[in-house]
Amino acid sequence: MQNTRINRLIDVLGEQFGRWLSNPWRRISLLVISLLFGTFLGTAISTIAGQSADWDIIAAGLLVLLTELVNRLVYGSPRPKALPSKRIARSLWVDMLNALKVGLTYNLFVEAFKLGS
Repeated sequence: MQNTRINRLIDVLGEQFGRWLSNPWRRISLLVISLLFGTFLGTAISTIAGQSADWDIIAAGLLVLLTELVNRLVYGSPRPKALPSKRIARSLWVDMLNALKVGLTYNLFVEAFKLGS
């Protein structure tokens, strides 16, 4: 692409946003927000799917598929052979998606315990 003013502006804004996200407290706060949004999403999905009994099987299948795709994305990458004990830094978007999955799964278990009691 050509080096136009709009391309330079977008590049500079992207770099500034990346530096803004490199702060550990901001990263943790975004992960907590993603986890809490996952719990909200779990409540919303279970109540919406439970309202009409037709969507139970479809919603469960989609949630299992989403969970497995996120697991494959997060945990499916091979570790380097040189340093097996060193943690590989993942991107923020992958960690946020994993936190959303954890919150969703946790809330679905909580909803199941509420229905069972």
